[in-house]
Amino acid sequence: MSGIKPARRWQPAFYPFKREKIGRRILERTELLVKGALYGCRMCGNCLLQETAFICPMECPKGMRNGPCGGVTPEKHCYVDETRKCVWHSIYKRAIKKGREKTLLEVLPPLDWNKVGTETWLDVINQVRKVGTGKFMKSLISNDIEEKSRMWDLVFRSIRQPIWWHGDSDYHPATYSEPVSNLERLLRNGDFVFATEVTPPLSATSEKLSRDIELVKPWVTAINFTDASSANPKMSGIACCKVAADLGAEPVYQIAARDTTRVGLQSNIIGAGQFGIKNVLCVTGDNSKTGPLPTSEMNIVDLDSVQMLWILRRMRDEGIYLDGRKMKFPPKFFLGAATSPFASDPELQAIRDQKKVNAGAQFFQTNLIFEPERLDSWLEELDRRDVLKKVFILIGITPLKSFKAANYLHQKVPGVYLPGKVLNRMEKAGEGAAEEGIQIALELIDSIRNKKGVNGIHLMTLGWEPVVERIVRESGFHHAAGR
Repeated sequence: MSGIKPARRWQPAFYPFKREKIGRRILERTELLVKGALYGCRMCGNCLLQETAFICPMECPKGMRNGPCGGVTPEKHCYVDETRKCVWHSIYKRAIKKGREKTLLEVLPPLDWNKVGTETWLDVINQVRKVGTGKFMKSLISNDIEEKSRMWDLVFRSIRQPIWWHGDSDYHPATYSEPVSNLERLLRNGDFVFATEVTPPLSATSEKLSRDIELVKPWVTAINFTDASSANPKMSGIACCKVAADLGAEPVYQIAARDTTRVGLQSNIIGAGQFGIKNVLCVTGDNSKTGPLPTSEMNIVDLDSVQMLWILRRMRDEGIYLDGRKMKFPPKFFLGAATSPFASDPELQAIRDQKKVNAGAQFFQTNLIFEPERLDSWLEELDRRDVLKKVFILIGITPLKSFKAANYLHQKVPGVYLPGKVLNRMEKAGEGAAEEGIQIALELIDSIRNKKGVNGIHLMTLGWEPVVERIVRESGFHHAAGR
């Protein structure tokens, strides 16, 4: 881990896309020599060190620039490279220790690839001159914390927040008044809802997909289609959503940043409404390490989920593309995000989740939960931050079908943890493991249903769609689940 000492870097430095003048090249090499040794700098040209406690977020294998993903191991290590601590966990810890927690809420922009590989020092020098070199130097030794913060922000804000982004740390509620989807309408009405996932097919036929949709449609409010989960190619989410909409079901369009560029994101969302898609879920996506061989690009994602939320919210509420172009008819959708409540300490996870809500998330779907008692501290942290009244939360539950499946989730799926008592129950159940898994799911729903801030259940059946009817029926919520 970098931080005022040399450290092994995950990836080599970026280099400019165009040849620079000799003076700039010398400055670039000097900056790389200094910042590379101290911070593991990749020369992204969009430096955020001042806002990330002087730990470079580009050390993250995913290139996450707005906080950690949900794949932190129990030891707070990166699931892509378990030999290294999660860089964002270290950033959070140091920022809180230094009293700079508020900076962690600012929505930071994606890379401007025209600047990637170039130096940042000259931009800083020019900005210092604009605000006054003497004033800035004086503020560095001043005991006036507010003045020091103000001067610091005058210099570095324009560098980290270009005019095409305008990120901040404020909450941005939706500007429309009437619900755009049935899912949003029921949640606003205070109903306890059920949503589920239907597994996208591996082949080009949609016959089984249609049967599964018809099977679960009467029992849930909305149906989610994963976007190549575990980095494993399947039928695209937008195609599955079209099939669902044609069958009269309400789809949730899941978009993984892993396979999405900022151009593709904006184009797809403009077209999604033409397929009857009104619910959109933004996820960063599993790293390609979790997918089949040969392993695809692991270098960096173009966007993270927070940036996706920010872009889509502005498209919907302000009617603008990322580059500032206006649109006459903006898209309309209910915007959601994924969260993994146990991926980090509750206090740190709540910071990440508050940032997503500030950026535009209106509902959360959580990772799989097997320890409902641990939800309390996370929900309390969200409540302390005044987040619970701004977002609807659907808790992820799965009926385990076998001990093998339970063990796989526990050992292989990032952000999912099964307590020993659940694993023991599944192992002892033997041939009755599937029934035991259903009972565990029903017990979990019963223990979660009355928690403050919980608005519903997101059933992830992992291909076991026929079980949805039974779980909804026996949970006693069919009146709210029906469409």
